[in-house]
Amino acid sequence: MAETPHILSITELTRKIKGVLTKEVGQVWVEGEISNIKQYSSGHTYFVLKDQSAQLSAVLFANARAVLSNTAFLKDGQRVRAGGAISVFEGRGQYQLVVHKMESAGVGALMERYEELKKKLNAEGLFDESHKKPLPLLPQRIGVVTSPTGAVIHDMLNILNRRFSNMQVLLTPVKVQGAGSAPSIARAIGWINENCGEGSERPVDVIIVGRGGGSLEDLWAFNEEVVARAIFASHIPVISAVGHEVDYALSDFVADLRAPTPSAAAELVVQPKVEFEKRIQQRSAELRRLLVQHHKLLAQRLEQLSGSSVLKRPGQLIERFSQKVDYLDMRLQHAAHQRVTAARQQADQIFSRMGLVRERRLTELKVRLSGSRQSMNSAVMVLLEQNRSQVSALERQLVLLSPLKVLERGYSLTRNADGALVRSAADVAPGVDLMTQFADGFIKSKVEEIVGSL
Repeated sequence: MAETPHILSITELTRKIKGVLTKEVGQVWVEGEISNIKQYSSGHTYFVLKDQSAQLSAVLFANARAVLSNTAFLKDGQRVRAGGAISVFEGRGQYQLVVHKMESAGVGALMERYEELKKKLNAEGLFDESHKKPLPLLPQRIGVVTSPTGAVIHDMLNILNRRFSNMQVLLTPVKVQGAGSAPSIARAIGWINENCGEGSERPVDVIIVGRGGGSLEDLWAFNEEVVARAIFASHIPVISAVGHEVDYALSDFVADLRAPTPSAAAELVVQPKVEFEKRIQQRSAELRRLLVQHHKLLAQRLEQLSGSSVLKRPGQLIERFSQKVDYLDMRLQHAAHQRVTAARQQADQIFSRMGLVRERRLTELKVRLSGSRQSMNSAVMVLLEQNRSQVSALERQLVLLSPLKVLERGYSLTRNADGALVRSAADVAPGVDLMTQFADGFIKSKVEEIVGSL
């Protein structure tokens, strides 16, 4: 007969495994990146530590957290070093690290990418308030970009229906997590702008983009550059509603409005219908009150006018105004006469002053002309005397240089038949007629012979 094997309960097996892990592994230090961190009201903190290939569940109990000098690094994406004991959480049959000590090991890979992209987009101006578009007071149609499954869309529809029962909602289903989710979200935002923008048959007035809570990896699609740029390029106002209130995605900084949760986005996008109805009732009551008040004022005015003597004897009013017209006509004629008289007096004064000025000016000009004439005569006499002196000097120089003076000293000038001066014996030949000029006359001769030089 076969031996009956010892049957272990699940609890027994789990405790055996726990004992082995506690004994064989014991106290360890590990380094990894925090993900999916959750803080409970008990003060305990649960999270996952991971590296490129594996992940490890971890818990930091309240008493251990209380002795940490710094807890600022306790958030998704932070890289930490954790020291503690490997144990098993029997309720789920899952091994975990019970953390006793913890310190920061720097920013994790995802957080580093997050910060780098945040700085880049901020430097380009995608977060500037000047680009934020105002939300419509009462949107006629709301576009929602999120997953078609899950509680998020149902919660949003319930809230919108409760606040404004006949509000139209256009759901554009997308992937909100995993590979291809970011391009899917960006395409959906672009599609709504292209097909439901201003001028379309059924325009969308505002877009809500978001999803429910999760770890940094779960929300990562909303930290991708393609989503941020799609939101920035949207002509339709965009509300970003990603995760929980403590979660901040890059889409929150680019969007025209950040909602802490998708449900909050549904509450922010439109006021309750009863509020609009209440405001309409208040405005209607105020309008009725003003109309009644205005009617009373008009009635009082009519009553006052009906008892007026003007309406009883309208001729008196005509007579009064006719008399006023006559009075104004008289004043106008008197004023016109005074103006004409004053103008004539002023013109006479001006003409008189002009005559005095003209006589004074003529006298001044005569004096200046007389002085100028005397000055000119003196200048002409001086100039004539200077010219006479110059002519005399030139005449003396001319006389000194005159050829006749040279002839008086015994010289003569001889010319050929053409009148040209004979300067050399070579200029003539025997038989040529010559004319010789002396100071007191001329002698005509003929060359008989050319004798050699002296």
